[in-house]
Amino acid sequence: MPAVEVRPLHPSTTERLLIDGPAGRIEVDVNDPGVERRGVALIAHPNPVQGGTKDNKVVTTLAKTFFALGYATLRPNFRGVGASTGTHDAGIGETEDLLAVLAHVRERWGDALPVLLAGFSFGGYVQSRVARRAAAERLVLVAPAVSRFPAETVQPGTLVIHGEQDDVVPLASVLEWARPQRLPVVVVPGGEHFFHGRLTELTQIVLAWCR
Repeated sequence: MPAVEVRPLHPSTTERLLIDGPAGRIEVDVNDPGVERRGVALIAHPNPVQGGTKDNKVVTTLAKTFFALGYATLRPNFRGVGASTGTHDAGIGETEDLLAVLAHVRERWGDALPVLLAGFSFGGYVQSRVARRAAAERLVLVAPAVSRFPAETVQPGTLVIHGEQDDVVPLASVLEWARPQRLPVVVVPGGEHFFHGRLTELTQIVLAWCR
């Protein structure tokens, strides 16, 4: 596979949608590479109670990476964030919201395109719930919040990336969750929860996995 150039998502290429969801409108940023798209990547942000939004740097890093690989990327704001209506629902209502976004994806692009689900921290918890109810070709979890929310079993082949020095979700908790599933965990040495200074490594891990 040729080298992939990962560039910022330019505002002029970003489409902002308001999609009807169970609690009202859902604000979603879409970046679509056009007719050459290889799939759709739906990316979920960290806990809004702690300031998480679709513009979180880990979320936008994932979006840039998948867009560079030819995926149409969608970054919703969870309910109560930005222009999304409703109130925080600890992952239950948020699951329904992401399913509503996926319904929009199918309406817009049909059923032929493979779907990739990705989530950071709380967003990973929500995506693990979504994956149990929606067909997804791939699942990517970055710093999944398995010690803070009820941990779900995930599909074989899921990519799990975690920082060695994560002080929000300890690496030991993630390994304990992954062990009975025989699920490999990619550990970023010295990395912490928000991957400060390690976003390039995060990008390279995702690129290598997608290849």
